[in-house]
Amino acid sequence: MMRSVLPILTVVTALVLLWYGAAISMNSKWAQDQAARAGLDLSFTELVADTWSQDRPRLPAPHQVVQELWKSTGEMALKGRAFSKRSLIFHGWITLSATMLGFVIGTGAGILLAVGIVHYRVMDMSVMPWAIASQTIPIIAIAPMIIVVLNSIGIQGLVPKAIISAYLSFFPVVVGMVKGLRSPSIDQLDLLRTYNAGTGATFWKLRLPSSMPYLFTSLKIGMAASLVGAIVGELPTGAIRGLGARMLTGSYYGQTIQIWSALIAAAILAALLVGTIGLIQRATLKRMGMQP
Repeated sequence: MMRSVLPILTVVTALVLLWYGAAISMNSKWAQDQAARAGLDLSFTELVADTWSQDRPRLPAPHQVVQELWKSTGEMALKGRAFSKRSLIFHGWITLSATMLGFVIGTGAGILLAVGIVHYRVMDMSVMPWAIASQTIPIIAIAPMIIVVLNSIGIQGLVPKAIISAYLSFFPVVVGMVKGLRSPSIDQLDLLRTYNAGTGATFWKLRLPSSMPYLFTSLKIGMAASLVGAIVGELPTGAIRGLGARMLTGSYYGQTIQIWSALIAAAILAALLVGTIGLIQRATLKRMGMQP
């Protein structure tokens, strides 16, 4: 247990220390300018204290982000306002809804495309290059077009963001499942042929079980990509709801602490979603005898 936790704690500690150091460097100019205007000369201790406590710092200190997170989640939940429009729980739920719907759509499309690519050479030669080429277009360029086009035909809210999430999440699933479905060796395929197994039996009894480790790995990547897609999809909506809208509102008013708290909330949400898939993976592979 300690072998797996200690490296993570070491990296996190190093990042937090670097973060505090960067906050001093990036916020010191403002502190020195304010002190010069007031005719004061700040000592190093006073300078550090100022850079870690500014209302609108260029880079907020970690404890400021943690305080904002608690203020907009736990504190509001204790007051019975968990789903207030000022609560990150509310905005996180909005983003989570689009993420999950897009993930389901993208995963389903990715699996179906992968099955077709493996079994039909025409799809292998046509669909796979298209899937690869589709990921070369920046999602930040596509998202506004999707939002505007769907809005023009009366489709708003959850669906446009889910489509953007699906666009990002289907590709890892396609690649992972194609690799997984093709992972059985020639000897294994020949053995099934000697049993007179058809294409369906080969798929269900050999190809699909062999693809499970690849599938779960691609699902983790797809889930993270789906969350990014949902956040990007919220940016052109005029800063209404969701973690992306929360970040956009913070940028409008120079609230960097609000921006960073939304970023950390998104990271925590991604970790929970990916961790959930990891738990399902462990239980599934253990039941299939692929993991001790």
